Amino acid sequence: MRRIAPFAALALAVVAVPVVVAQNAPALPGTPDKARVAAGTYVADPGHTMVVWEVDHFGFSRYTGLFGDVTGTLVIDPANPAAAKVDVMIPVAKVTTASSGLTDHLLRAGKDGGKPDFFGASPADARFVSTSVVVDADGDEARVTGNLTLNGVTRPVTLDVDFHGAGTNPYNKKATVGFKAEGTIRRSDFGITYGIPMVSDEVELEIHAAFEKQ
Repeated sequence: MRRIAPFAALALAVVAVPVVVAQNAPALPGTPDKARVAAGTYVADPGHTMVVWEVDHFGFSRYTGLFGDVTGTLVIDPANPAAAKVDVMIPVAKVTTASSGLTDHLLRAGKDGGKPDFFGASPADARFVSTSVVVDADGDEARVTGNLTLNGVTRPVTLDVDFHGAGTNPYNKKATVGFKAEGTIRRSDFGITYGIPMVSDEVELEIHAAFEKQ
């Protein structure tokens, strides 16, 4: 019994530590509580809003890149979430990948004055403007349909959106709301056809967005 006692004490200590840590952990400023969403006009936080894209490369791997520095507005009223409006600009010229060579390929001009393989030099910003919002019964998920303008072409796109959290940013004291959205587009719909089907036509999108109240 004397040998067992120290091990039993150690086991109790290991179990107790996570409980103590959890009790002392500070509360996060944002929580998934819809009651904390204030009505009004919000602007995108460009430092914490991004559009992550993913394509299949040769059937060997999924390749991912992202667009950051997103700007724009969200108008929302928790009493009527289906009337929400979003209008954001995505700076294509600031695309980021894990390879400087690939990033250059996405943005380089067409050879001998021809059409670029992907976006080309100095591409215009992409823009998404919502046209409808359908909210689920719980009010924390929605299907947002809108017009996406990319590479000079406008097409309808639908996103599945989850409410992530709301609260007050402790640094700038602004009311903030956050969402995650997912969707799929075909790049050929926007005139970007290089490498299909070796590099997939379908592009999966995962969007993480934070908006601050004005």
